[in-house]
Amino acid sequence: MPQPRRLHDRFFKQAKAEGYLARSAYKLQEIHERKRLLRPGDRVLDLGCAPGAWLQIVAEAVGERGRVVGIDLQETRHDFGPNVRTLVADAYTVDPAMLKELAGAPAGFDAVLSDMAPNTTGHGDDLLSARLCRRVLELLPALLRPGGNLAMKVFEGSEYPAVLRETADAFREARGFKPKASRDVSREMYIVATGWHG
Repeated sequence: MPQPRRLHDRFFKQAKAEGYLARSAYKLQEIHERKRLLRPGDRVLDLGCAPGAWLQIVAEAVGERGRVVGIDLQETRHDFGPNVRTLVADAYTVDPAMLKELAGAPAGFDAVLSDMAPNTTGHGDDLLSARLCRRVLELLPALLRPGGNLAMKVFEGSEYPAVLRETADAFREARGFKPKASRDVSREMYIVATGWHG
């Protein structure tokens, strides 16, 4: 018999105790600790930023000199500080030039992050997730500076190996990674890539 899904595990409780908006904060925290995707002063774009836990981690990592822009289809209601801007926007229609202008990053972002996921139905979710990842890859030439970094969520499935290969073709290094804060039953993975060369 399958184990019941535990919604309030230790990461959920830890996020509440430490003031993070969601358990997903620890996913990005672990990715950053392993790969050093973010540096003080960086310009960072967060695609699919609601409810804002990744914005909290990014704002801490880039510090006061850094600039962070987050977009999502849902409004993000939290005061992240003066160096974070959020807006309701769609990754399929947003203007990359406007995002770079908001961040003061004319040469491009130092890192692009995506925790975007489709509305899950249990059928074809992996294909929809792969489509979102490919949209991120389509946007990178207009968004990411040479040498920049990427972390994006993808669901394991038939398209995952191809999406990983496509990412690896555009970066010095690209690997799949499953953070400890991801639920055991979840099919989510993160593609973490460094050294964008297009």
